[in-house]
Amino acid sequence: MIAEVLLVLAGHASSLFPTDHTVHPAFTPLLHPGEQQCLESLGQIACRYRKIKKSSNTLARSSSRYISALCAKLNAILKDEYEVLVVETEAKILQRDSSLVASGSFVPLSSIRAIFAEWDAPLIALEALFEELEAEQDWKPGPLIDMLLSRSQTGIHRIANIYSRLSQAVQHVWIRQLQAYIIHGTLALTDPLASTDYVLLDGSIPSCVSSQTRDSIAYVGRAIGTVKKAKWDKQFPRSMTIEHTKLLDNVLPQHQYDFDRVIVEIRTAVSEWLWLNVLTQKDVEEAVDSLANYFLLRNGEFALSLIRELERLKVSRLTGRAGPTSMIREQDLHLALLRSSLGTTAQHDPSLSHLRFQLPAGPLRPLLPSLAVAPVARDISTSFIGTLESTSFHDLLLGTPLILNYSVSWPLDLFLHASDLQIYAALFSYLSALRKTHTRIHTCWTALSNAQRARRRWTGLGEGGTVEDLEARKKLLRCGWGVVREMSWFLDTLLGYVMTDVVDVEFRRMKNLLIEKTTSISIPRQTTGSQNSGDTGSVQGSISNPAPAPAPSTGSHLDFSTLRSIHTSYLERLLTGSLLSNPAVTAIIRMILEVCERFVAHVERWGGDVLPALLFEGSLAGGGDRVGELVQERRMIVAEINENLNALLESFYEQLSISTTQQPFSAADASKSMAYNASTVSTSGFHTFIRPKRGKRLEGDEEVRRHVERLLLRLDFNGEFSTHRIGRKGQSEGSEDILREGGLA
Repeated sequence: MIAEVLLVLAGHASSLFPTDHTVHPAFTPLLHPGEQQCLESLGQIACRYRKIKKSSNTLARSSSRYISALCAKLNAILKDEYEVLVVETEAKILQRDSSLVASGSFVPLSSIRAIFAEWDAPLIALEALFEELEAEQDWKPGPLIDMLLSRSQTGIHRIANIYSRLSQAVQHVWIRQLQAYIIHGTLALTDPLASTDYVLLDGSIPSCVSSQTRDSIAYVGRAIGTVKKAKWDKQFPRSMTIEHTKLLDNVLPQHQYDFDRVIVEIRTAVSEWLWLNVLTQKDVEEAVDSLANYFLLRNGEFALSLIRELERLKVSRLTGRAGPTSMIREQDLHLALLRSSLGTTAQHDPSLSHLRFQLPAGPLRPLLPSLAVAPVARDISTSFIGTLESTSFHDLLLGTPLILNYSVSWPLDLFLHASDLQIYAALFSYLSALRKTHTRIHTCWTALSNAQRARRRWTGLGEGGTVEDLEARKKLLRCGWGVVREMSWFLDTLLGYVMTDVVDVEFRRMKNLLIEKTTSISIPRQTTGSQNSGDTGSVQGSISNPAPAPAPSTGSHLDFSTLRSIHTSYLERLLTGSLLSNPAVTAIIRMILEVCERFVAHVERWGGDVLPALLFEGSLAGGGDRVGELVQERRMIVAEINENLNALLESFYEQLSISTTQQPFSAADASKSMAYNASTVSTSGFHTFIRPKRGKRLEGDEEVRRHVERLLLRLDFNGEFSTHRIGRKGQSEGSEDILREGGLA
């Protein structure tokens, strides 16, 4: 019987236990109740062992290498410890060991039960483990390692030891996969850690790995894989590969401190190699300069040439014959880009080939500016502005949505992301809309001046006509001059602020910060030859009163995450300083631009002059003391435009003043703060998009606020807005007021 019991414990079937662990009823009368209890306890141990072995052998054939490693390790543990215990017990019985065999011939079942009692709890835990493993079809390495580590946190030593060894077996397999990914840049066909575009898959990383280390793994793997896939002339040196393999051989993710330290060392070495051999400082500076020149309009002559070329393209399509040739297509816009560069500094710039215009709505026939009354409230209240969503300026340059794209290829995509290019496109649309409207207002001013000089050749100092006509024509002319002066002043102020106080200052600030970071790395490497530098160099900036720079959180070494952090902060400050992050203010700016376009369109329709010619039909009264109908019509249009413009300017100053008193918004997600998504901005506060650092705003946050305060000072230099305008809103036509404001009355 003892031999039968040992066979049962070794996993063999027996007639003693026909079903599970219950003793066969035929043997019950022959056993003492205590012996029956011992037999059933041993039968339960044997039953659990068989069930575990069966599940383990089944799961060992799984396609998941992690599950297979777990089952192989468990089989080794059971073979080395449990099955050896069965063999040792049988050997003691055969050798009549006095510790087990009583009187040299009797083996108590209680003694055998005591020997295998230590496996009660481990087998119960392992049975529950395999039930959980079989309940799920597909196990990712991350959740599997997390589950094994959590089960190992128990006070029962044998259970903790078994689970610890099982988790280490799975982690060793995961480390091999990690080595293939971040050292060789290869992905396994089964259970890969990342997708083909080097994005970490869900469940591929255990939760014991910190978020910073997770980002480093994704960064290094993408860099290594992209270099190999691009078949770059220079590849990572073999010595670096061997060194990184040794480092990962000695750590496991469950040892967080050591694992994080090793990943940081690997990331530092890879980043510095990339910085020296693939995407160098010169490449980054050229890309940043090119984006600033064309998207931020720092190349002014090219920007003006492009605006004129697009206007010429619209006119040529509108005046041509109807048909396919009257449509504007993307290839026409590309040709306009090339024509705009002729005679400018952009003519021989290779970066120009990266620029492409995109028409999201497809080819279409251009439209002239509308003469209809724009949807502008005569009394714009704060509550009305607060309900506005964020405003897009993509359609103001061509009359239809137009997006400027910048093609980014390897290795520049290590530095520039798609979200960055979206922000650049939004800034280009905004700045080009300001520049285009500003140019049209100046053209209108020139047209009015030429018409005035031509008229004075025949009318002398007056405007011609009868006494009543003379006074009406005088008021209309002065009011028109006042409107165009007000528009020109506002656009001069706003555009000068954006291009000088925001774009130019922030661009040079960012360039100086990049120089500081690269200098702090290049100098120690040349003097000491070490890869990691603990010193931080400094280079004096070229701008007067430069803004303080935010310190990157990635340490003293320089990698592309540090560069992206600097660049992202630069874009965030541009969005904030240019007012694009404030939907209330941008809504008013767009309405002001539309009012300006409408006024210029009317002047162009009137032949470049506000006053109708004296010989035009309706320009003079037909008789009596009345004023000409054409003069009255134009006077009403100009007065309405003047009233709307003044209301918008006051609302703009009011919203800008309110924004400086509100707390800045701190985006919780860096990726969302980078992407200029209109749907995410729905409040009218001062949105800085500056990410908090350890619960505090970045060091340069207050400098961004200073930008807006400078604009308020420019607008209110002579107390124009802070001093109450007497009778401004009480005037029905506004002609007397506009004369007084322009100093002409």
